[in-house]
Amino acid sequence: MGILGLAKIIADIAPTSVKESEIKNYFGRIVAIDASMSLYQFLIAVRSEGAQLTSIDGETTSHLMGTLYRTIRLIENGIKPLYVFDGKPPQLKSGELAKRAERREEAQKSLEKAEEAGDSEQVDKFNRRLVKVTKHHADECKELLKLMGVPYIEAPCEAEAQCAALVKSGKVFATATEDMDALTFGTNVLLRHMTFSEARKMPIQEFHLDRVLEGLQLNQNEI
Repeated sequence: MGILGLAKIIADIAPTSVKESEIKNYFGRIVAIDASMSLYQFLIAVRSEGAQLTSIDGETTSHLMGTLYRTIRLIENGIKPLYVFDGKPPQLKSGELAKRAERREEAQKSLEKAEEAGDSEQVDKFNRRLVKVTKHHADECKELLKLMGVPYIEAPCEAEAQCAALVKSGKVFATATEDMDALTFGTNVLLRHMTFSEARKMPIQEFHLDRVLEGLQLNQNEI
């Protein structure tokens, strides 16, 4: 997910294009959140004793708990979140989807070997690699957001592209995602770490596209 190493390249070559900030500095701002990326993070990170949270019926709830508490935190800090869900994957990414399927198959085999060997650390590692955001996860979170009165939309295609379009049109202030691809789609302002838990104490990284392009001496078509 994202362009490998782009964040480091920007930090090394165009350091003035990114600044560290606090969540309180976005009071009153409308922020488009890449929902699929957030759900992926929650499914990986929101766990108890290494396992995803589940209901009494055994249904996974990590994505719901993550969405609930992070959304509450955003609202408590005066931020107006707009969740953007992925639509249909573009045809040009079919090759990438096939590669991901191959990697999942390899991870599944590695998981089975780790389980046979009783290596709990490796089991946890490969379980995380097998995490996948499904339509069911997305639909459950849409229902939760609806009950909370929080707006969401479904993109025609990729969420990052829709988020970028919303930023460029002035409808929202920024795109919140860990995926650096948002810059290649033309989002003017990218916020990373916004949906991280407060316990991680990681500052929000605010990237400005115009400064990124100037620092890298590139135009939008080249990034």
